[in-house]
Amino acid sequence: MRDDASRVVDRGRYPTAVTPWEDPDWRDAALGWARDELAAHGLRVTGPGRVRLRPWSVLVRLPVAGRDAVWFKANPPGSAFESGLTAALARWAPGHVLAPLAADAARAWLLLPDGGELFRDVLDRAPADPRAWEQPLAQYAALQRTLLPHVPALARLGVPGAPTAELPDLFDRLVAENPVLPPDDRARLRALRPRLAGWCADLADLGIADTLDHADLHDGQLFAPQPGRFTFFDWGDAALSHPFCSFLVPALAARERYGPDVLPRLRDAYLEPWTGGGLAAAELRRAMRPAWRLGTLGRVRAWGRLFPAPADEPGDAAPPGAAESAAWLCALHSDDSEPPV
Repeated sequence: MRDDASRVVDRGRYPTAVTPWEDPDWRDAALGWARDELAAHGLRVTGPGRVRLRPWSVLVRLPVAGRDAVWFKANPPGSAFESGLTAALARWAPGHVLAPLAADAARAWLLLPDGGELFRDVLDRAPADPRAWEQPLAQYAALQRTLLPHVPALARLGVPGAPTAELPDLFDRLVAENPVLPPDDRARLRALRPRLAGWCADLADLGIADTLDHADLHDGQLFAPQPGRFTFFDWGDAALSHPFCSFLVPALAARERYGPDVLPRLRDAYLEPWTGGGLAAAELRRAMRPAWRLGTLGRVRAWGRLFPAPADEPGDAAPPGAAESAAWLCALHSDDSEPPV
């Protein structure tokens, strides 16, 4: 089964990142599991896989006879919950998420079908249309509402909790534990803490319960297999937190593509499914301002969910993801952090 020389390996911007793929026994076990699970579906791998290695995942595209390719994914310990979460979401919200062919929660392995065309590719190909994000954002908000009764079960699956009321304490830990924050930035962030606590109180007062926050919903994290239909995937950065924190990442992606004028209409498209609970539209819009800021904490936290550094790495080396986490923390006190919504 060790046909390593024939595989294409893409390491992107992380040529030195260490993942389990470097262990030949792990490779054989993972690919053997994928072949066995495919055989249970009457499917057969027809050639070597195309491998994509990143500090946060191992992804292998496997060609399969008679159909589109399938994808094997392995997560690091910090996002090991994704396997069980993906399988559960397929049961609770069929049609809204990419349903796995197989999931091994104990080993954090997933086997996924091809999801069709990425939303990013649709946007790149079509004429620029600032309304393009409206439908997926509304569908995603509806998905978050659907999951509200399942929050206790999501917690049991290991999805990390980041409750709105506890975000100030999370902020304290993230600032204290980051080893590369410059002293001036650390001081500014600690001075920001009372304001951050106020943002959390404002969101909590709204009365909308915590639910699943994807935390990285950019245009490469959803498929658009048919016009007006979207399937969401890649839940390794997810947390149980205030739902509105999810808006930050897609808003940043849309702003980069279309400019800031697009944001009010996308905000309203996202908020529309939340209008049935007796809250006025103006209240919901005001809540998006603290949520925009607090969504940053999800990005900070996600950069800690990487494959661990090797044990023989020098003791003074910064852990993987520390610099990226520090950059997101610094965005909280940046002059550019004022929410444009």
